[in-house]
Amino acid sequence: MKALKRKWLTYAVAGILLMGFGLSLLGESTIMKFSGKGFLSWFGLGTLALSFIFAGLSIFGQAVVYKSILDREKKQY
Repeated sequence: MKALKRKWLTYAVAGILLMGFGLSLLGESTIMKFSGKGFLSWFGLGTLALSFIFAGLSIFGQAVVYKSILDREKKQY
């Protein structure tokens, strides 16, 4: 039970951090686009940002799975 709680907490924090980092990169990409930087610069950074956002969502989704397992086990006791 403790190991499952640790996994839940680790995945939740990692997912939120990755999503936040991805959103920060997306903001930088938007600033680059509107300041007239080259297409490949802002497009590449924006694509990288989206991959971080979706990776964070995926990891956070796994944390939700762990949390639901924890809640189900608590109800059984």
